[in-house]
Amino acid sequence: MDVEGLLLAVDRVAGGRWAAYRVDEVGRTGEPVLRGFRQVTLLLAVILGFAVGAVAGAALLHEQGNDLATVVWGRLVVILGLTVSLFYVLSRARRGWWWAYSRLRLFSLVFPVVAVTTCAIPGLYPQWMVIEQLAVAAVLLLVAVVLSSPGVATVYARPQRRPGAADPAGAAAPPPA
Repeated sequence: MDVEGLLLAVDRVAGGRWAAYRVDEVGRTGEPVLRGFRQVTLLLAVILGFAVGAVAGAALLHEQGNDLATVVWGRLVVILGLTVSLFYVLSRARRGWWWAYSRLRLFSLVFPVVAVTTCAIPGLYPQWMVIEQLAVAAVLLLVAVVLSSPGVATVYARPQRRPGAADPAGAAAPPPA
């Protein structure tokens, strides 16, 4: 089975029009980028630990007879799934796929806003989950800081299209007006 071929097929869907664009190998193998991605890996591992711990803690509470709302279970499972998927996106960003870096950076900026907003709804989550969600949000903001650092962001700068140039995904660009 051709795993890389399967991953490239996923990339085409996940990456949209930028799926075929890779950043320069020299830049992405430089020490600032490698250090940044090592830090992001560690931070995502911390988040994965929070997510697994939260699901395990919820299961333990359930075993002890505590009722947890469906929204709590749903949120915990979704966060665990998203965290696992972020490792895939990180692995693709490490290989130079600009779309993956972009998605990872976007998620690290958007999720904390969503987490804080939902945690602010009175009674939606138990207190322990509010603390866990805020901790995850804080760690994701650290991911955003690392990904936005000059050493990483310069290498993974948004690609520019020239008028009349081919689209990075291979489609022909519209003729200049």
